[in-house]
Amino acid sequence: MHDDDLTARAKAWLAEDPDAETRAELAELIDAGAHTELAARFSGTLQFGTAGLRGELGAGPMRMNRSVVIRAAAGLAAYLKGQGRTDGLVVVGYDARHKSADFARDTAAVMTGAGLRAAVLPRPLPTPVLAYAIRHLGAVAGVEVTASHNPPRDNGYKVYLGDGSQIVPPADAEIAAEIDAIGSLNDVPRPDSGWEILDDSVLDAYLARTDAVLAAGSPRTARTVYTAMHGVGKDVLLAAFARAGFPEPVLVAEQAEPDPDFPTVSFPNPEEPGAMDLAFAKARETDPDLVIANDPDADRCAVAVKDDPEGDWRMLRGDEVGALLAAHLVARGAQGTFAESIVSSSLLGRIAEKAGLPYEETLTGFKWIARVEGLRYGYEEALGYCVDPDGVRDKDGITAALLITELAAELKEQGRTLLDLLDDLAVEHGLHATDQLSVRVQDLSVIADAMTRLREQPPTELAGLPIVSAEDLTQGTAELPPTDGLRYTLDGARVIVRPSGTEPKLKCYLEVVVPVDAHAALPSARATAADLLATIKRDLSAAAGI
Repeated sequence: MHDDDLTARAKAWLAEDPDAETRAELAELIDAGAHTELAARFSGTLQFGTAGLRGELGAGPMRMNRSVVIRAAAGLAAYLKGQGRTDGLVVVGYDARHKSADFARDTAAVMTGAGLRAAVLPRPLPTPVLAYAIRHLGAVAGVEVTASHNPPRDNGYKVYLGDGSQIVPPADAEIAAEIDAIGSLNDVPRPDSGWEILDDSVLDAYLARTDAVLAAGSPRTARTVYTAMHGVGKDVLLAAFARAGFPEPVLVAEQAEPDPDFPTVSFPNPEEPGAMDLAFAKARETDPDLVIANDPDADRCAVAVKDDPEGDWRMLRGDEVGALLAAHLVARGAQGTFAESIVSSSLLGRIAEKAGLPYEETLTGFKWIARVEGLRYGYEEALGYCVDPDGVRDKDGITAALLITELAAELKEQGRTLLDLLDDLAVEHGLHATDQLSVRVQDLSVIADAMTRLREQPPTELAGLPIVSAEDLTQGTAELPPTDGLRYTLDGARVIVRPSGTEPKLKCYLEVVVPVDAHAALPSARATAADLLATIKRDLSAAAGI
């Protein structure tokens, strides 16, 4: 873009920006003639997709700010009115990140100005409370202002429709078209009042619902260490655990209160290296039965266990927790469809088949899992679990924490642990070992180049295992709509490669299945699986040029 055009665009944006902070930031860039930085901010617009919006905070259309949010809200309002929802209720929730409360208020103002009704949750609360509130209040849509587990500088805007699940195509493209059609921000009515600030009755109803995930009379003896990862989960999780009658979780004090700067972690994601160090230190002090972590908006749940009576603590993989929860629900006689995304372990399908339950695979994301007909349980390897789909049609880190703690308590009464149950599942269904090759990039072209390379020069084998079938998922399959991804099926293994939908990452999901005859064979099977996964990871990295 020519310097004059760039400056003109920036000045036009500045004239409409309602936020003093981003106005000052942008004025400084214009005055300094910071062409490169201005070009990065004005080279396009943040794309509204199936994850809504997510990006770095700052001035300009390629950043998250009040101007971008007001346009998004106006586009959503126009879409809802076009669908005949002219006086419907839109409920708005938000986390404790920088600007979240401002974005929530702007959204409520835009909805009110458009003739819709708006209601805002009373304070920063977990995303699953918003997902619950949509159906509980009979809303036509919901918005959650959150960037989940992204870095501190990010924020986001997640949109749900009236069924309580996140938007999927074609709604995302239709909303995006309405956003693009918004002219001047000055033409978007934003009254100073007229929306409702909800009281705690919605939260109370959600908490009452959490009791339903537990079996009446089940043991409640498991002791936990809990970290909220500087997010909004603590108060709701403690209330849910108190209602259930579990021992009060021991808090990781340094991470217990909301803090948008996330000072103790590089990335506020329990999966990231180092994020759980403080929780493990507290566990070594207090010797609980398990460690529970939520991500900052508490829709994900991480679980850690002691490796052996004398060992240290380790995170369970999302696939391990997913299988444990499934086995627990099966043992309790759960009925309905078990579902997961294609990047999650195939062990869930084995468990469902053995139990005579329907099973479905979906594309990545709870926006797809939540839409499975007759859903009883759904999970995704990225620490997301839906254990009460009638209450929350999305992942819910609070109810998942309750259910895994109930399972740990039941096993404790038997003198067993979660690891013992995982061993049983491996002997019954084969050892399903998973791993991930995840590459974070500064330049998104690295991801595009890797995908192109794999498509043009596909590998014929990985770790010496021939590739039995290679599918380009952009074409879709009989069961799945199109998505940007590649799936390789090998003899005893599976690999899926896809760009992340929410972060600048290329993600490769690996699974190997090793038959196990008896418990005594597990150490050998684990060693075999670890070798295979390491070699597949090395070969795939070479094939993709990453």
